[in-house]
Amino acid sequence: MNTYTYTEARQRLAALLDKAKKEGSVLIKRKDGTIFELRAILGNKSPLDVKGVNLNLGREEILEILKEVRTR
Repeated sequence: MNTYTYTEARQRLAALLDKAKKEGSVLIKRKDGTIFELRAILGNKSPLDVKGVNLNLGREEILEILKEVRTR
């Protein structure tokens, strides 16, 4: 992982944000030696949050399928 000076980070902020997103994090070092880590925060989207599928089934058809499955 590369470490960038404060001046470099300020001049190339957009590129460093992209790099942090791609690689996970970027380190930025001040003149006094303090090092900061810049990380992208990924969305809190659940892997179970998927788009639904329209099967064009009515209420009665769904109930019939459920009854059939439960009797197996």
